[in-house]
Amino acid sequence: MMPAADRNALWLERLKPYRERLREAPELVVEGKLSRMVGLTLEAEGCRAAIGSLCQVLTKSGKSINAEVVGFSAGRVFLMPTGDTHGLDPGCRVIPLGKNSLASVGFGLLGRVIDGAGKPLDSKGPLNTDANVSLAGVTINPLARKPIRESLDVGVRAINAVLSVGRGQRMGLFAGTGVGKSVLLGMMTKFTTADVVVVGLIGERGREVNEFVLKILGEEGLKRAVVVASPADDSPLMRVHGALRATSIAEYFRDQGLDVLLLMDSLTRYAQAYREIALAIDEPPATKGYPPSVFAKLPQLVERAGNGDVDGGSITAFYTVLTEGDDNNDPIADAARGVLDGHVVLSRNLAESGHYPAIDIEASISRVMPDVVESEHLKMARELRRMYSTYQQNKDLISVGAYRAGSDPRIDKAIAKNPAILDFLQQDMDEAVDMSRSLHELSELLASP
Repeated sequence: MMPAADRNALWLERLKPYRERLREAPELVVEGKLSRMVGLTLEAEGCRAAIGSLCQVLTKSGKSINAEVVGFSAGRVFLMPTGDTHGLDPGCRVIPLGKNSLASVGFGLLGRVIDGAGKPLDSKGPLNTDANVSLAGVTINPLARKPIRESLDVGVRAINAVLSVGRGQRMGLFAGTGVGKSVLLGMMTKFTTADVVVVGLIGERGREVNEFVLKILGEEGLKRAVVVASPADDSPLMRVHGALRATSIAEYFRDQGLDVLLLMDSLTRYAQAYREIALAIDEPPATKGYPPSVFAKLPQLVERAGNGDVDGGSITAFYTVLTEGDDNNDPIADAARGVLDGHVVLSRNLAESGHYPAIDIEASISRVMPDVVESEHLKMARELRRMYSTYQQNKDLISVGAYRAGSDPRIDKAIAKNPAILDFLQQDMDEAVDMSRSLHELSELLASP
């Protein structure tokens, strides 16, 4: 019988090629087995793979399921599947693929509707794309970004005139449920002067996806748009990928020198999807059930939008933020305000009174407006906001007849102008009002007696 020392030496010699291969490309070597599944999280033992890399889980029946590495601990790797998990059982093979998720990009995506995995949903045949890019994007040196100096016409009078948006600005659209945020997004999609529109529908109801594409966006609006839809019944990882994919597509068009309007509905559903993933791998909750990593992911996503370099294009982004119970101090809403360049607040009271779009101009602000409009425009916008605010602050006194005309000239003027201001701030969903018309009507409103 061979001595133990000789046997060990022989095994070491036989393992030498594999040890060198492991050193060069560890993701190609170590295969593991599925040991546990809790909720939507898979745990694999004996597997070696990096965070964000893809793995293939093979069932005993031959079914293949893709999953992404979202964490690891004490020799275990945590995976989040991208599809259906029926058929999984302990002992399934887990094979690292040695690659990360990519986004297919190109001008062939215009007019198409795809899912979070980049597969077509519109039955228009295969996608014609030019390249594959990382879902994580590439960080831009903030000093290399082109400053925001030009306004973007979004075709909505209240925004153009009072909350002017700059090319490369990141805005939040804060709203509760059922106050018209999807309609407002559709109006901007159809009426904007941006070259390309990328729409990310993340975590919404499937019915709303179809309604947005067919009714709100329409055939004409879809021609220069790309829609990435990952509805509520998708896995948390797929919803996250939907938001990242929409951003990657917008980045591609920006790098081609185009002005892009990115509309993401909603940033809250993106944060909730990350919360599900983080809680599934035992990250402790911090603020109202949200783990700390969620608040780190929000700026990472938002900062990818904005202007490119001096010779590049721009991504002007609107992120809808759901305010549960109309609470604008919700943790995600509060965090979003800190990383965005302004916010448009939709009021339920205005919506219930038939005032659409239900933009509360008192609570809304565009932080870059002074840098992108003429001083006269800025002066007129401030004057309109001042009259609107004066009326709202004294509305109760006026309604019950407690205010006596002539007591305060400012209030008298606000009362006289209020009907015209309300008409000015309202707009039909099929009516486009460009920047020049918005300014002309604003000037006429303020000049009228």
